[in-house]
Amino acid sequence: MSLDLNKINKELSAKTPLEIVEWAINLAKSPVVTTNFRPYEAAILKVTSAVKKDIKVIWCDTGYNTPNTYKHAEEVINKLNLNVKLYVPKQTTAHRDVVLGIPNIEDPKHKLFTDQVKLEPFKRAMAEHKPDVWFTNLRKGQTAFRDSIDIVSQDKNGVLKVSPFYNWTDKELDVFLEENNLPNEFKYFDPTKQLANRECGLHA
Repeated sequence: MSLDLNKINKELSAKTPLEIVEWAINLAKSPVVTTNFRPYEAAILKVTSAVKKDIKVIWCDTGYNTPNTYKHAEEVINKLNLNVKLYVPKQTTAHRDVVLGIPNIEDPKHKLFTDQVKLEPFKRAMAEHKPDVWFTNLRKGQTAFRDSIDIVSQDKNGVLKVSPFYNWTDKELDVFLEENNLPNEFKYFDPTKQLANRECGLHA
């Protein structure tokens, strides 16, 4: 899909997240939203499912989530009646713990680990669902790469990546979640990042 992204982002900058989702859904033939149920994910799941009730929610579960995150995921899935498509690594966490463990980010094996638990399941999900619009909860200020994109960007495969809350702060999202009676979750662990300001590999 060929679009003038500069013009679109200027126009969408004054719109609400719900209006941004409505705009993107009108363009989409096969939209998806991805989630890992990290902090503030309930917000993107709320607005996307409000516009398209049966939108495919792709959850790539690394197998290393905290008990809190799994409980949070169940609560949000049930509360919003989400159409979840679950993808997990081909090797169990117990098996990997024995043969590989969780390598430090400086360890050469960390790349293999990231590919196994995150990139391969994600690529498999995208290959199966072939989205033309991909909703994410990327926000400005999270990483250097995320500062370089905008509300709407295009990935290397031409998929339109839409981040409706791109310009929102944590404080604004706190209010949004409270107003919509949605839970949040802070005991989240991403074994592929280990540092909060590090990219996980799906977006960069």
